[in-house]
Amino acid sequence: MTPPHSYYPVGVEIPNYVPNEWSTLALVSTFAAACIVVLGVTSSFATKTNPRISKSELSKVFWFALCGSIHSILEGYYARNFATLPGEQTLLAQLWKEYSMSDSRYLTNNSFVMCMEVITAVCWGPASFILAYFIVTENAFRHPLQIIISLGQLYGDVLYYGTCAFEFLVYGLEFSRPENYYFYGYFVFLNAFWIVIPTLLVVDSVKACGRAFAEVKRAQAAKPKVNGAGKTR
Repeated sequence: MTPPHSYYPVGVEIPNYVPNEWSTLALVSTFAAACIVVLGVTSSFATKTNPRISKSELSKVFWFALCGSIHSILEGYYARNFATLPGEQTLLAQLWKEYSMSDSRYLTNNSFVMCMEVITAVCWGPASFILAYFIVTENAFRHPLQIIISLGQLYGDVLYYGTCAFEFLVYGLEFSRPENYYFYGYFVFLNAFWIVIPTLLVVDSVKACGRAFAEVKRAQAAKPKVNGAGKTR
């Protein structure tokens, strides 16, 4: 028999569920340590590749390196193992079971979160690593790619919040446990990063593209015009 669980809504069926072996503190600490390692490696690579990179640009490299790691590894794991995840005891599976205290849809084969995580892992994970490299090397395609990824992240997160709100407002279903640290700490706070930061990055890139087009327009306007006889005027 499947052991009893403490996920919401009360009585939700989670086939083959096995309780986590690690404590919440151990899981959160391990995740935080992994993020620090990613930032350390990224900082070393970025500053060696481009010693003159600004702090502002380096912070964006940090963001997309973290996004690439989380999307590809953590969310990629979910996309590959969503059907069997409740019964697994790997570190990544236990991280997902801990997070699912704030959203049990991740343990019930929910079609929306499965599709969303697959798209995120396949598209935005690898693309985030490419963009981090583009920022470091000052590649000309940096801002178009930054707009694409950030809009994709923003759209996915808005849908994520929206579908959960719809289920609550229309059907009265709550997927988070009632403790504030699960709902506000995990569900609201952690996901809010992918609302606030992508919005700022879209604005940043739109402004950069606008400046670039304005500069091209000014350059074209400054060119001397050539008449039919080949003379400038």
